[in-house]
Amino acid sequence: MENATILIVDDEARIRKLIRDFLAKEGFKVLEAEDGEKALEIFEENGEKINLILLDVMMPKLDGWSVLRQIRQSSKVPVIMLTARGEEQDELFGFELGVDEYITKPFSPKILVARIKAILSRVGKDKSEIKDSGGIIINAEGRTVSVDGKIVELSLREYELLKYLIDNENVALSRDKILNNVWNYDYYGDSRTIDSHIKKIRHKLGKKGKYIKTMRGVGYKFEVK
Repeated sequence: MENATILIVDDEARIRKLIRDFLAKEGFKVLEAEDGEKALEIFEENGEKINLILLDVMMPKLDGWSVLRQIRQSSKVPVIMLTARGEEQDELFGFELGVDEYITKPFSPKILVARIKAILSRVGKDKSEIKDSGGIIINAEGRTVSVDGKIVELSLREYELLKYLIDNENVALSRDKILNNVWNYDYYGDSRTIDSHIKKIRHKLGKKGKYIKTMRGVGYKFEVK
């Protein structure tokens, strides 16, 4: 997405400068915040212009989780969490709150930029397509999902995972295949990340969550019966 605006939220000035320099080279516009309170202030003023947020976890005044919770009350803007922690439970906690990517410090700026481009590319796709699968309606252009006429609030990653399952209806998909196609890069974390997302999607779909079948020893399959 050309001229996309990225909000960098990190209390370390050197980290912000490093990321800003790499993003500037790629033609991105950059906004910066040194703490959680400033981040929310900037987001409130520029929310419609911000295409993605890089959000540090440990910050003064207001930590990254608190910032994310408040942003998710009104926006689905893609969020990449930056953290010094690498524990699996921290990653799963972040995904539960609606994180789209989770990157542990230290990280490669080039890899970070590549992930940003991948997310923006997926979000920016304009497909005039509406698909009804067993009463689960996906509007690809608006990137919305509805069940029985009610909008189901999904994070970007949850939406992409559900859409991938539905696009491959009646096909048993391995966890590795799901990671490669939905996460769009070699994910080195535990594949249980997928299980966590599936659990949350099923809950949000209510009775229609039963259409996502668990294939023991394989992965998952979307099947309407």
